Amino acid sequence: MCLILFAYQQHADYPLIVIANRDEFYARPSRDAHWWDGADVFAGRDLEAGGTWLGTNRRGRFAAVTNVREAGGMKPGKRSRGDLTRDFLEGQDPAEDYLQQLDAHDQEYSGFNLLLGDPQGLWFYSNRDQNIKPIEPGIYGISNGRFDEPWPKLSSGKLELEAMLSGDIDPPQLMEILTDHRAAHDHELPSTGVPLDIERMLSSRFIRSPEYGTRACTVLLMDKDQRVSFWEQNFTDAEHDGCLVHETFSVYDN
Repeated sequence: MCLILFAYQQHADYPLIVIANRDEFYARPSRDAHWWDGADVFAGRDLEAGGTWLGTNRRGRFAAVTNVREAGGMKPGKRSRGDLTRDFLEGQDPAEDYLQQLDAHDQEYSGFNLLLGDPQGLWFYSNRDQNIKPIEPGIYGISNGRFDEPWPKLSSGKLELEAMLSGDIDPPQLMEILTDHRAAHDHELPSTGVPLDIERMLSSRFIRSPEYGTRACTVLLMDKDQRVSFWEQNFTDAEHDGCLVHETFSVYDN
């Protein structure tokens, strides 16, 4: 993922609302969100490394990851960051315990931001800060910098999400937040070690370029009765939409 916006305990009907974009090279093989064979996991899957960028399951677990944008990108020999989300969704450890165990070997991965949820709450962890952060009720965003760092697309996206929380929740309207193509002004851009033209291209919520762009837009709602609704719009390249995935299911009692 490259943009995650979420509202936690901010709506009477939906304790957790997550909207997120996955940005990736079009050539990298992946499968749209589905129920995984042999695992109680509903998520998309990276067919190159086997992990996922965002997913959930029937035990009330949720996981999403973004990379931390750094000069040089992913270093050779590092593990796939999609392993982090996959291992949590398939595992049994509470989110906080999982992160405590991860702290001892988090440098096996290039820079990451990891958001995990279970019936006990939400937690954030980055191997650049190495601090397990319990999430308090509020509206937040994660992109490719630090937690809730006010990059333009993150700050404007949070405001648009907040504006939709005063009434009924409409998934198509939430999806529209993710498909905003507007680029930030140069003076607003972060400095992350990539060339200016790349920084401009990456500054919109919805990214399009010949080889790289937004591959999936996801809306995930968990309601007060522990039902999960999951919408995912996929994109195959810079010009063509892929399929729309929609799944609704109940969380098992814990």
